[in-house]
Amino acid sequence: MTTITEQVTLVVTDGGKDTFSKERLSSFISEVTKGYEHLTVANFEEKVMKAVQSKDELTPEQITNELLLRGLENISPQEPGWTYVSANIYLKKLYKEAATNRGYVGTTKYGSYYELLNILSTQNIYSGEILNQYTKGEIDEAESFIVPERDHFFTYIGLRTLADRYLAKDHEGHYYELPQERFLTIAMMLMVNEPKEKRLQLVEEAYWALSNLYMTVATPTLSNAGKSYGQLSSCFIDTVDDSLQGIYDSNTDIANLSKNGGGIGVYLGKIRSHGSSIKGFKGVSSGVMPWMKQLNNTAVSVDQLGQRQGAIAVYLDVWHQDIFKFLDAKLNNGDERQRTHDLFTGVSLPDLFMEKVEAREDWYLFDPHEVREVMGFSLEDYYDEKQGEGSFREKYEACVLNPDLSKEKVPAIDIMKRIMVGQLETGTPYMFYRDEANRQNPNSHQGMIYCSNLCTEIMQNQSATTVEEQYTEDGKIVVTKSPGDFVVCNLSSINLGKAVPDDVLERLIPIQVRMLDNVIDLNTIPVLQAQLTNQKYRAVGLGTFGYHHLLALKEIAWESDEAVEFADQLYEKVAFLTIKSSMELAKEKCPYPLFKGSKWHDGSYFDEKGYEGDKWDQLKEDVHEHGLRNGYLMAVAPNSSTSIIAGSTASIDPIFKKFYSEEKKDYKIPVTAPDLSPKTFWYYKSAYDIDHAWTIKQNAKRQKHIDQSISFNFYVRNTIKAKELLDLHLSAWKSGFKTTYYTRSTSSDIEDCESCES
Repeated sequence: MTTITEQVTLVVTDGGKDTFSKERLSSFISEVTKGYEHLTVANFEEKVMKAVQSKDELTPEQITNELLLRGLENISPQEPGWTYVSANIYLKKLYKEAATNRGYVGTTKYGSYYELLNILSTQNIYSGEILNQYTKGEIDEAESFIVPERDHFFTYIGLRTLADRYLAKDHEGHYYELPQERFLTIAMMLMVNEPKEKRLQLVEEAYWALSNLYMTVATPTLSNAGKSYGQLSSCFIDTVDDSLQGIYDSNTDIANLSKNGGGIGVYLGKIRSHGSSIKGFKGVSSGVMPWMKQLNNTAVSVDQLGQRQGAIAVYLDVWHQDIFKFLDAKLNNGDERQRTHDLFTGVSLPDLFMEKVEAREDWYLFDPHEVREVMGFSLEDYYDEKQGEGSFREKYEACVLNPDLSKEKVPAIDIMKRIMVGQLETGTPYMFYRDEANRQNPNSHQGMIYCSNLCTEIMQNQSATTVEEQYTEDGKIVVTKSPGDFVVCNLSSINLGKAVPDDVLERLIPIQVRMLDNVIDLNTIPVLQAQLTNQKYRAVGLGTFGYHHLLALKEIAWESDEAVEFADQLYEKVAFLTIKSSMELAKEKCPYPLFKGSKWHDGSYFDEKGYEGDKWDQLKEDVHEHGLRNGYLMAVAPNSSTSIIAGSTASIDPIFKKFYSEEKKDYKIPVTAPDLSPKTFWYYKSAYDIDHAWTIKQNAKRQKHIDQSISFNFYVRNTIKAKELLDLHLSAWKSGFKTTYYTRSTSSDIEDCESCES
């Protein structure tokens, strides 16, 4: 290293001045680069020293920023390890800030956890639940579980994301909580109601899973567990009744959930179309668009705890007479009075429509209200029980043939063209294949599925909440409602890139399912019908991320039969362990209330999947005997933020680039693909360069083992031909997909949903 002999620089510290020490800074650099001596550390140190000594006066914060700046600019595909050096520098900063704010010696990485609980509970940042439910002895024992060295698992962007968004701060934004304390707080909160004789053991196991980054919890759980505000569930799905009262009540419910950090899916298919009759007066209904405008205003005006605006996805059936207005709602041109730019859109598609598209045949549009009036049934309440036959197409054909029912005939391909135009311009609408979703519904004995959620991975029974009566009693107004199934999503995801290489799935999944199940009982949802639905089905969504990361580590090419077979085997194993874990919980605590009569109960779920062999036969028998704790079990969410925290790739997606810069408000963070090395380099092919036929094949294998759905993105060039995009959709539908998420074009700017990340 070149020796620097410039004059000594003074550093301002606590209002006073101290002499700058090159030796102290050099020792600090040695400490943060320990284990990364293969990097160009000497050059890094020389640049930092030159920058520091070029100043007459500077603060410790400025020195830290200089260290970070030089560390980050060194991150490259050739030297990706600089992200860990930068994380080590930032950790030192966090440790110092927490020590100063909490009043313990700065040389200690972690202070007293018990004192942290007291401080933040007094400030009403923490709820006080842990202090109230655990003894001091238990809290001190739990503190002994903390392994500070696990802080070094974070990449720089992972640590910054965790710190900026999730670590507990005071009301002025000062750091108090450190990474391992966030994990321990989540573990203690989720296990608070477990039997006292074993709950600390369960806390330790949950902390092990979280702190090793083997898994992540959903964004609301990661952010809010143990705190005095917010709820723990990710997303919700409402079914809007076709009545003025129902529409406005739904909007109020959605606003309350959005305020608490929930993302919302909304099914609008029961609402009458534009020009429909109201109380016998023909042509007076304004259709779904005004109600979409109202929801759009709710999304903008009721933000999620001040962190981001509300996130709402609306779904409509492809046979609804307002479908063309609906498909144009996010476009950038046309009548602004008919635009809802802040909503996400999804289309509910029956098999019959896709068949008509492929055959270039006509399709008919109806008003759902008139169908109910004339036909005596609701068309949306039916689906094809078998491929190519079933009650939906029978009811649809009856509507087509009835001369008393008004209808509009359009070429099916024209609707599909409008769908694809919207997808290339805005990324939406999402595609929801309603027949396959309902055929695979393990709880079809209790209802049906009309749409998915904000991120297209949740498939659960839905129904509208209706007002029964209103009356006065003792000077009060009493409103009675018949609660519908208001879907709740409780999510968590396995980090495949770490859990599979470390061979911990058998240990990980049982504690992960228990954590998810406990969220259901701990959560306080401000919408009562959602609370009731949550208890009825006890639905969870265990998912995965880091799939491309895992393929690269195993040196499996994305575009290969080996990758397809690997997806099949891996997700069958995850499914087996998840079902088994829920069964074991049912033995311990009792099954979900609607278990009897389900496909889990009668064994048809296992038969339809073709699960055979001794272990599956035994599990099928055990489930029949003991039940399942959770009516819905698996769902693969997008996990873009939480996968960043865990240092892996998002969901089941291929990467965008091997090397890129994550843009923040006032700075950029260089990022490389995880574990990038000469060994993994060639296995990280960009999503936009991969032949999507292979991605579809893999997901078809994966979807077989997931009882709900998967946030599956299409990645296409902006030069894609309409026929090519249509072929992708047809292939996904024929492959048994239940949903597809965004169509991500190289020209479209898409904002990710954060509520469902886990």
